[in-house]
Amino acid sequence: MASDDEPYLYYDEDEAAEEDDGLEADEDDVGLFEEAAPQPERRADHWAITRKSLSAAQQQDVSMVMNLVNVARHNARALLMHHRWKMDRIHDFLERRGREGLFRDAGIVVPPEDCGTATRARAAPHKRPRIVTCNVCFEDVARPSDVSTMDCGHCFCNDCWTEHFLASVGNGKKHIHCMQVKCPAICDDATVRRLLGRKYPDTAKRFDNLVLDSYLDNNASVKWCPSTPHCGRAIRIVDASERYCEVECPCGASFCFNCTAPAHSPCPCPMWDKWDAKFRGESENLKWIAVNTKSCPNCLRPIEKNGGCNHVSCPCGQHLCYACGGQLHPLHSCNRYDEAGHAANYDSIRRQMLRYTHYCDRFNVHVNSRKAEQAELWPAVQRRAVLLESATAIRPLIREASWLARAHRALLASRLVLARSYAFAYYMFGDEVRIYPSEKANLAIAKVLFEHQQWQLEENAERLSKVLAAPGVKPVLAEDELLRAMQETSNLAKIVDTHCREMYKVIQDELLPLLLEPMTIAAYRPDGPDKAKDLPA
Repeated sequence: MASDDEPYLYYDEDEAAEEDDGLEADEDDVGLFEEAAPQPERRADHWAITRKSLSAAQQQDVSMVMNLVNVARHNARALLMHHRWKMDRIHDFLERRGREGLFRDAGIVVPPEDCGTATRARAAPHKRPRIVTCNVCFEDVARPSDVSTMDCGHCFCNDCWTEHFLASVGNGKKHIHCMQVKCPAICDDATVRRLLGRKYPDTAKRFDNLVLDSYLDNNASVKWCPSTPHCGRAIRIVDASERYCEVECPCGASFCFNCTAPAHSPCPCPMWDKWDAKFRGESENLKWIAVNTKSCPNCLRPIEKNGGCNHVSCPCGQHLCYACGGQLHPLHSCNRYDEAGHAANYDSIRRQMLRYTHYCDRFNVHVNSRKAEQAELWPAVQRRAVLLESATAIRPLIREASWLARAHRALLASRLVLARSYAFAYYMFGDEVRIYPSEKANLAIAKVLFEHQQWQLEENAERLSKVLAAPGVKPVLAEDELLRAMQETSNLAKIVDTHCREMYKVIQDELLPLLLEPMTIAAYRPDGPDKAKDLPA
């Protein structure tokens, strides 16, 4: 293993050949640092819904059901509400039970195909209209326009319908059933709005709001953004079965769609919920857990870290790991909790405190490193990129500096994965989760694999942080030295990204299946949670 003073290179001859071929292709193909090599935009699977676009979002799903089963709008909405706005469930019911079974399960009455709409009770203009007796108020109504008939064929006067609608909306009903006793038919939305609008316009508006809000309240594919103060948006995902995902609202808030907590993968929701509560409650009481300095193992001076890299040096010349305070050497490893070495002489309560301190301390180390690398390292990387692109003595394609931005993004992503991996490890390898009794041996094997991946990710993240924090590129730097620096940084970024993916794979495929309580995690996203787009109104 290379020491800290030696360059760590991962050189792939095939990749180098491809890059060399590309350098000769087109020297004029170069852009500014901020605009170079844009990342391919992912398909928009998530939409941000506001009050203005809520109606459009609802109508999209309603129109799909109307076309699918050839049904009126109000019945299509009732179908969606019955199935919690899950199109996959409607498709499944339709395939297994057919159209009639689908309607019967939702309690929807569909008129015969040869019948008209609510106007079928009206007589033809050239015929004398018949008198209709309302079975609610027992008044005779001569004008067809003064009565309304629903899909079930039950006909009542408009005054009685209006009072029925008023009472139903007052009770908060999102869809209103026919007045006939034990009739399950759902009243047409247009008729409800028309009759309420004549006499009770405010109630008609409330009915519209209830219909719209049902899309948010009963929809498993939509959840409110948890931002504080609230941004007024709700996020919709296309596939409700993919609720274990992380999304970013246009307001900037990133959260887990399953539990609406801040994004926390690769730590599952139940574990993160416990960790967050414990972290907030005990961090204030256990001041010694969140220490700001480490003692030099040689001269015992207090050392304060002033950058993102956790491999630091004391003025006395001693190199130490800021995560554990130990001396650095080629085989240094501090990611594993040594139960026997640290806690053999303590009682159970003390051992629990020491164990929590181990994981909490490393969680804080990577969180703080990410803050420093975002606030301090990123401006330095930008200045370095500007200096590189202004080096006119170097060929244009070599001056292209997007590799610095990609490396920095990989570093920030790795810090999040590392921090949350310690929250996961605290519960996964403790006594607070239940494991299948027959899987105890497999847990020990998977633990070794997990900690090995965690250690490799930490080591390469520190190397990448150190490389990015190196002095800026000078215009007089030789091209071969620049290519060497580019190769080293790019390779480290790829290695870090690979270890992040492997960490997720070990957790999802090797560790979580051992739990009695089923858990899963969101997929790894190197560029952060999927970004939701505002849905046009």
